[in-house]
Order: sequence, then structure tokens, then C-alpha cells
Amino acid sequence: MNHRFDNKVALVTGAAQGIGRRVCERLLAEGAQVVAVDRSELVYELEGQNVLALTADLEQHADCAQVMAAAVAQFGRLDILINNVGGTIWAKPFEHYQVEQIEAEVRRSLFPTLWCCHAALPYMLAQGSGAIVNVSSIATRSLNRVPYGAAKGGVNALTACLAFETAGRGVRVNATAPGGTEAPPRRVPRNSAEQSEDEKAWYQQIVEQTCDSSLMKRYGTLDEQVGAILFLASDEASYITGSVLPVGGGDLG
Repeated sequence: MNHRFDNKVALVTGAAQGIGRRVCERLLAEGAQVVAVDRSELVYELEGQNVLALTADLEQHADCAQVMAAAVAQFGRLDILINNVGGTIWAKPFEHYQVEQIEAEVRRSLFPTLWCCHAALPYMLAQGSGAIVNVSSIATRSLNRVPYGAAKGGVNALTACLAFETAGRGVRVNATAPGGTEAPPRRVPRNSAEQSEDEKAWYQQIVEQTCDSSLMKRYGTLDEQVGAILFLASDEASYITGSVLPVGGGDLG
């Protein structure tokens, strides 16, 4: 294992499960000091040497500001921000969404990234360096996820616009757009309500469309997603900013 992240401080959101947790594990293996943030107390399983674990509701700007301040207080700087919070809560044709569900999808999959970028930026600009990697989705073109796709489209626009503003001041901003990803079952589900038969059928449509849209006709692995995230976070990507990298087996989203 190389040490791309020696002497780097990285804050990872949505760190308790799935992609976010694997990102933390890989960063630690490559020498980083990690701030792992999630709303679930499962994040404390990561706590240990070189890890500060924090719980927060990143849909609230005040919580985002608090975790950035805590990271700098603990480790003295903030070099990398990986915005991984988000994910489809419901899956159904747009006409079946309730108004409050649409709002909840956008709050979940856009605002944590927007707020965390805003809260982290003063620290990175002050030190004259930083790398932000936003985790978007190829679901900006997909079935049964209009509010989620709209939120992730916002993440893509945020990535491009913020890169324009910060490139001359030492901060790079990029995103990955994961496709379908094989991961262990979520220990804390995004939506705990029992699915109706229609909802099961609508979700199956997503699975089929995701595989069909991928040139490789399969889901990716956690490590295939994490590899792309860590590349963009590393100095190996020092001449890349404002980019959204699809990681979907050839599906460009």
C-alpha cells in the first residue's frame, strides 16, 4: 500500500457504512489522519489512533461548521473533504412522490455537500491548499429517482462552479458519479418503512436499468468506487479540477 496521504488530514462524511466507511479505511491505510462523520453512532466503530469520529446532522449548516472546526482543532488543518452523504430514500415514478418526500430527497443529497463545502472552504483557503471530492451519482439520468437525480445534478453544478472560484487559490474540487455498487446490507436503512409491492417493482426497475445502462452489465464494488474517490483526493490528480468522473462501468449518467 502506498502512502499518498501521509501528513494529510481528511474529513469524510457518511462514514459509518458503505462507500464512506471504506474510504476511511483506505485513507488510514495510506497514512491519513481521518475525521469520520455520520449521523449514526456506528461511526464510533472507526474511532482510534489517527481517527476522530463525530456524529452530526449534516443537513444543518451549524453542524457542518462544528465538525470542520473540530477537525482543525484536533489535527491543526484540513487537507481533504470527501462529501459522501446522500442516497435515494424512495424509488418511484415522480407522480407518486409526496411533496415532503421531494423536499427530503433534496435535503439529504444536496444540502450536506453544499453546507460542508461552505464550512470547509475558509480553512482550505487560509492554508492555500485543499482537495474536495463530492460523491454524486450517474442517477442524474435514470428511472424512478427524479428528486434524487435533481439533487445530484445540483452536486455536479456545485462542483463545477466552486472549482472555477477556487482553482487560483489552491483548492481543487471534483466529483465522482458512482453507478450501482455492491455493498453489505445497510445496518441503518435510509427508509425503514416496509415496501409495498409497487415499490418493490419500481426498485427492481432501477436495478435492471442500472445494469442495462452499464457497458459492463454489472454493479461495481466498493473498492472500485473508493479508488476513484481517493485518486481525485490525492496529489496524483493535482492538475484536475471541476470534473465529474463517472464510475459506472461505462454508464456516463
